[in-house]
Amino acid sequence: MNRKSIDFINMVHLRGPNIWAYRPVVEALVDIGDLEDCPSDTIPGFYERLVDWLPTLVEHRCSIGERGGFLQRVRRGTWPGHILEHVALELQSLAGMPGGLGRARETAVRGVYKVIIRAWHEPLARAALYAGRDLVMAAIEDRPYDVQAAVSELRALADSLNLGPSTACIVDAADDRDIPAIRLSEANLLQLGYGANQRRIWTAETSRTSAIAEGISRNKDLTRRLLSACGVPVPQGWLVESADEAWEAAESIGLPVVVKPSDGNHGRGVFTNLTTRVEVDAAYAVAVDEGSGVIVEHFVPGDEHRLLVVGGRLIAAARGEAARVIGDGRSSVRELIELQINSDPRRGSDEDHPLNWIRLDSAARLELARQGMDGDTVPPAGVEVVIQRNGNVSHDVTDLVHPQVAEQVSLAARVVGLDIAGIDLVASDISRPLDEQGGAIVEVNAGPGLLMHLKPASGTPRPVGKAIVDDLFPGSDDGRVPVVGITGSTGKTRIARLVDHLLRLAGRSVGLACSDGLFLGRRQVEAGDCAHWEAGRRVLLNPAVQAAVIENGARVILGEGLPYDRCQIGVVTSIDPARTWPEFHMTEPEQLRQVYRTQVDVILPGGAGVLNADDPMVADLAPLCDGAVAFYSVREVSPVVAAHLAGGGRAVVARGRGIALTEGGIEIPVLAGDELPAGIEDAEGGLSSVAAALAVVWMLGVDVDMMRTGVRTWGAGLSAPIQDPIEAAGAVRT
Repeated sequence: MNRKSIDFINMVHLRGPNIWAYRPVVEALVDIGDLEDCPSDTIPGFYERLVDWLPTLVEHRCSIGERGGFLQRVRRGTWPGHILEHVALELQSLAGMPGGLGRARETAVRGVYKVIIRAWHEPLARAALYAGRDLVMAAIEDRPYDVQAAVSELRALADSLNLGPSTACIVDAADDRDIPAIRLSEANLLQLGYGANQRRIWTAETSRTSAIAEGISRNKDLTRRLLSACGVPVPQGWLVESADEAWEAAESIGLPVVVKPSDGNHGRGVFTNLTTRVEVDAAYAVAVDEGSGVIVEHFVPGDEHRLLVVGGRLIAAARGEAARVIGDGRSSVRELIELQINSDPRRGSDEDHPLNWIRLDSAARLELARQGMDGDTVPPAGVEVVIQRNGNVSHDVTDLVHPQVAEQVSLAARVVGLDIAGIDLVASDISRPLDEQGGAIVEVNAGPGLLMHLKPASGTPRPVGKAIVDDLFPGSDDGRVPVVGITGSTGKTRIARLVDHLLRLAGRSVGLACSDGLFLGRRQVEAGDCAHWEAGRRVLLNPAVQAAVIENGARVILGEGLPYDRCQIGVVTSIDPARTWPEFHMTEPEQLRQVYRTQVDVILPGGAGVLNADDPMVADLAPLCDGAVAFYSVREVSPVVAAHLAGGGRAVVARGRGIALTEGGIEIPVLAGDELPAGIEDAEGGLSSVAAALAVVWMLGVDVDMMRTGVRTWGAGLSAPIQDPIEAAGAVRT
C-alpha cells in the first residue's frame, strides 16, 4: 500500500528539563510512511510553495549555521519530519511566541521520527504541530492552504494563554536572575522561587502586598485623610451622599472641583474642572454608579502623572496629556476622533498598546457640552476641541522628577502600606516641588498597571519588572531551597530516604518525593509510587519545605521531564546498559547516557554532582557538571577517585567495612565497620547507597557528627525492603 502522509503516533509534553532542552518541549512521534522515499528536492514545486507561504523561514539557520540555512536544506533535499519541525516553530513565532529550540531525529523504525519543538504553552505547541502537518502536506500535494487563517487561530490561542505584559515583565526579570517561576493558575498568579523561599505575584501585587493596605487604597477618602495627616499634599475634599450635597461641597471647597467615585478605578466616572451646578449634578449621576460613594474635591490644575513606587523607591514616572482634535470644517467630532486620535498605532484595546481608544463616554460628552458641542458637531477648520482631559498617561518623565516629589510619593506609598504602588499626582511641572506649584497627590493605587512604563508612548522604557524582582529577592537571593535530584538505574529510593533522614536530623524541613511515597517532614501525605513530575512539583510548591529530595527515574525524564529547572545537588547512581526503554526508542547505551546526563546538566554552578565512581558511564558525566563534583566509591582502590582527589576534589570512600570522607589528603572517618547498622551490607545498594547519601549531605554542609548519628539511627530502615517500581515497570533487559 502506498501511504504518503504524516501521522502523529503520540505527543508527549515534557514539562521540565529533558534530554532535549532545559525548557519544556512537546515531543511528537511522527510516522511519515512512504514519504520516507520522498525528500523535498524530489517533490515538484514544494520548495516554491513553502517559501511563498512562509517566507520568514529564511531566518532559520538550521545545521548550516547561516541565514537561509534551512531553506538550503529544503532545496537540496530533506525529509518531512525535519520540515515539520521548522514549520511548526515558525507558526508559533508568527503567533507571537519566539522561535525556540527544535529537533527532528530518526528512530530505529523506518519512517518514524521524533519531532521536538519548544512548548511555551502545551496547547499552542500541539496546535502548531497539527497546523504544520497540514501545511506541509498541502505543499506536498499542491493543494491550497490558508496560512493567514492558521496563524490567526494560533495567535488567538497564544493570546488566551499568555501572561499579561505586567506579569510577564516580572517573570522575565526573574528568569534573568535565574529565579524559577511556576504558574499557579490560568490567571496571572505565579510563584517565584521554591519551597520556603518562594514569593507570589499576581500582576503587580505580591505576597508582601498587605490586604489592609489594598483596602485603604480602594477607599479614596480614607487614603486622602491618612496622607493629609502625614503631611502629604492632597486636595481638600469629602464624601457626599447626594447631588445636593455634592454642590454644597463644591461651593464650600471652591470651584472648580473634581467629582469621582470613592472606590473606582481606571479613571471611570472621574470628572474634572467642574464649574457649574449642572456639571456637578451630571458628574454625580455617573460617579454614583461607578462605586459605593462619591467624593467631591478641589480641582488641582496641571497634568496628570502616574508614578510607580516599589519597595519605597520611585522607579518610573509617566505624564498624561489631554486628548484633542483640530476641526477641518468637514468632519464631525466623532469622525475627527477616529481620524486624528484612534488612528494612532499606539492606541488599542489590549495591553500591548500604551494608549487606549478614545470613546465618547459620559466624561467626554460633558467636556464637549462645555464647549457647546456634541459628537455630531462639525468644528470649524483650525478650532481645537478638547475631548478628554485626564487619562492617556503614557509619556515617560522619570528623569524629570524632582527629588522632593520622589520623596513625597515614596512617603505616600508607605503611609498606605503598599510595597508596590501607583501614585496619581497632578502637577504643572514634575521637575519642581509640589508646594511651589500647588500640585497634589490625588490617588494611591494597589496593583498598578506597568504597561505605561514598559511601552511608553514617548520616552524611555523602564525596567520595572527588575525593580519588583530585586525588591522581592534582594542581593543574591535566588528564591531557591536546596533541591536534591536523584536518578540512575538502581538504588535511587534508598539514597533519597537516607538523605531525607539526614537532612531532617540536621534541622531542615524536608519534602521527599520518591518511589515509597510523598513525605513532608515526618508525615507521609501520599502512599505508593511518587517518583514522578507531579509529586516533585508538589514538594516545590509547599511553603514549609526548606529542602527538597526528589527521585527521578529514566521514565520520568523521558516521559515528563524533571519537576525543577535546576538543582543544588544531582545524584547519578548507575547506568545499566541492559535496561532499555524501547517504548521511548531508547535502546543503545549512548542513548541511556543521554537520559541520565539530564540530571547532571541542571546542576547549578554553586551546586554539586554526586557521581558513582565505580560505574564508568556515570563517572564520565563529571565534565558535564557546572558545579563541583563529589565521587563516591566502595572499592578499596579507585583510579577515578584517586585522580579526582589529586585535582583537589572530594570523595566518600569505603575503608574496610567503614566509610570516610576525603579531601585534600585528609580522611575523616564517619563510621567504622563495627558501627554500621546490622544488615546494611545485605540491603540493596549496601554501602554504596550510604556513601552516596553522605556525599550529598556533605556537599550541603551537614557536619560529620550529624552524619554518624543519622546513619546509626537509620538502622532498620536500611535493611527494610525498598521498592523501586519506576525502573522495574517498563524497563526491558536486553
